[in-house]
Amino acid sequence: MTIAIVGAGLGGLALARVLHVNGIDAVVYEREPSRGARGQGGMLDIHSGQRALREAGLIDQFYAIARGEGQDMRLLEPDGTLLLQEDTPDDAPLERPEVDRADLRNLLLDSLPEDVVRWGHAFKCADNGLLYFADGSSATYDLLVGADGANSRVRALLTDARPAHIGQNVVELSISDIDRTHPDLAAMVGRGNYWVLGNGQSLAAQRNGDGRVRIGLNFYNTAEDWFATSGIPFDDPAAARARLIELFAGWDTRFTALIAACDDTIVPRSLTTLPVGLTWPSASSVTLLGDAAHLMPPVGEGANMALLDGALLGLALAAHPDDYPAAVKEYEREMFERTGAAARMSADMQKLLMSPDAGRRMLEFFQPG
Repeated sequence: MTIAIVGAGLGGLALARVLHVNGIDAVVYEREPSRGARGQGGMLDIHSGQRALREAGLIDQFYAIARGEGQDMRLLEPDGTLLLQEDTPDDAPLERPEVDRADLRNLLLDSLPEDVVRWGHAFKCADNGLLYFADGSSATYDLLVGADGANSRVRALLTDARPAHIGQNVVELSISDIDRTHPDLAAMVGRGNYWVLGNGQSLAAQRNGDGRVRIGLNFYNTAEDWFATSGIPFDDPAAARARLIELFAGWDTRFTALIAACDDTIVPRSLTTLPVGLTWPSASSVTLLGDAAHLMPPVGEGANMALLDGALLGLALAAHPDDYPAAVKEYEREMFERTGAAARMSADMQKLLMSPDAGRRMLEFFQPG
């Protein structure tokens, strides 16, 4: 059986690794030319996804790169009121540690034989057991797994569903080497996650393992084309920072100081999701995992679900080595139920974040009763 995985993200690599551990070969086709071709984003809160790393035989290596202090959290309101501060003891269990996405991806890549990932292969289409790539090359497959993210091309082989805007736009910024360049702001943010919620907006700051603090400015209840009318000149970083500070007028000056201190890389993102509870009729030769299957709001579940998808599909294929259609059905049945529940929870969390009193409601979420 020839297993072709499109996409060398966390889910696709977890699948390749679990298959490798179980003596099953697979090929991962990735459109990027190399592992370092682009940045991989910020920190990930890995909780349920730890099961996937155990099945992959990588849990000890994961704990070695995970940041237990990343479990620290501070929750505030726009006027500066501190609602919650949780500082993790150094000997606390790694229940929800943070890890740099790039470090986790490298851990998975390094666990595979060099020839498993084929870089520079941008998937174009598939038909009758043949994959076609943008460079004109092709390859055969018996089972095709779409692990190609939010804008998956493989998804169209199974469903007409497409991601839709969820009324949230995000501006991503960062402060490099914050302990040296802005020690006062570093102390304010702390070692983990720093959230300021309210008034239909939020500021989320997150300490990364490389000494950088990544910041997301979230604008809720905004249209997909909101950036076009926001007045943010993204081609002029200094003017963009000034406009962003204007959009947070009335917030405590400590928060706007974070914006003022940011580097010149300022990235706008419009957030989309797939329909909650998306399913499709099982096909004998194609399936999906990760964001390609269940893109949901970014509230801490997506990476965990992708890792579990990859591991559990790998285990199903190992349990049915001579009947991969049965393995796919078994995997999809469990995946639909598990990720449907996660997507509903994520959608509920998204509604909470979009509420005018999001800070207080989030406090009730973390400290019920």
